[in-house]
Amino acid sequence: MISRYGKELADLERRGRLRSLHPLRRSQGCHVEYGGRRLLNLSSNDYLGLAGDAELRLRFYQGLGVQEETGNFALGAASSRLLSGESFLAQGLEEDLSRAYGHEAALLFNSGYHANVGILPALFTKNDLILSDKLNHASIHDGLRLCPARHKRFRHRDYEQLRSLLVSSRKDYEQVVIVSESVFSMDGDVADLKRLLELKKEFGAMLYLDEAHAVGLYGSLGLGKAEEAGVLADVDLLVGTFGKGLASVGAFVCCREEIRNYLINHSRSFIFTTALPPVVLHWNRFVFHTMQAMAGARRHLRQLSEQLRLALREEGIRTGGDSNIVPVMIGDDSLALRQAQVMQEQGYLIFPVRPPAVPEGTARFRLSLSADMEWRDLQRLPQLLADLGNKEKGQG
Repeated sequence: MISRYGKELADLERRGRLRSLHPLRRSQGCHVEYGGRRLLNLSSNDYLGLAGDAELRLRFYQGLGVQEETGNFALGAASSRLLSGESFLAQGLEEDLSRAYGHEAALLFNSGYHANVGILPALFTKNDLILSDKLNHASIHDGLRLCPARHKRFRHRDYEQLRSLLVSSRKDYEQVVIVSESVFSMDGDVADLKRLLELKKEFGAMLYLDEAHAVGLYGSLGLGKAEEAGVLADVDLLVGTFGKGLASVGAFVCCREEIRNYLINHSRSFIFTTALPPVVLHWNRFVFHTMQAMAGARRHLRQLSEQLRLALREEGIRTGGDSNIVPVMIGDDSLALRQAQVMQEQGYLIFPVRPPAVPEGTARFRLSLSADMEWRDLQRLPQLLADLGNKEKGQG
């Protein structure tokens, strides 16, 4: 007898939505080994190319011999920070973050997911309202589900609808917080920070900005879109991660000291989690300072992304966004799965992105570029994708 789990898995497979794990071996830089082939990795969040930088890792581990006794390279904290897992490494990294971002304080979390499901439920009550962009990351939506506050979603980057919600609802709530990503993870487009801040100030709201896909890539120091726009001080809760552009694991929120202390006492995903290992904290501090000097890599990645997006459009391929995340819109789930397999045969590690990660009918490739790529790595891609699309049309 097939269980209901088996039936649901079979249904996912029939619809072209069954997910599975894909073991890879990194071969060199932005390439990986998969299925016996060397492929250009277009499915990574290693935006600055730090994860594949062997020289950078060597520089980091050169300190092992002289610093081993200090515990900087220890592999486990073995406790939560509120018990015996606290360290000067964590405190030092938080001080570096708050100083760089110009906020009173910062608090580390074990991942961006931990941050988003831990901050929102801790800070906001049934007397508050959260207004969230409809295409915010799943971790934000899960944080909303755990939160006692009332929440409403506004259409993606539809700031007129957001204003309408504020007009109709602001007076009914003690606090209102606007929640948005700065760079959206699946469409690669960017929030209008100027408009969000105008609305925040007009209605006396708070702004919660998730910079997960912007840290390392924007601003003179790579701090994100808020730095680039010169509005760091105006963001009440600024969330960033180490797990994407900084090639590590962990996350942080920059905020007021009062908020930090409140989260330490009320955020369940902080309180009831073993602290990040010392070696991870040490690496995070190392790469955080390293990326601030990578303005050249940021310029190169921006130019490379613009060049690819233009080439795709010239081939008539549906794309969008304004970042190094370049979507290729396909629509049908099974078609996206088949085309991804063909692209892997052509030397590109591309996996299909399908619902529920994206809205129904918008299956796509999410081409994620990194700063260690060159145009020669990508120049065949637009024509291959166009030929593949034309072949499918001919068969249809």
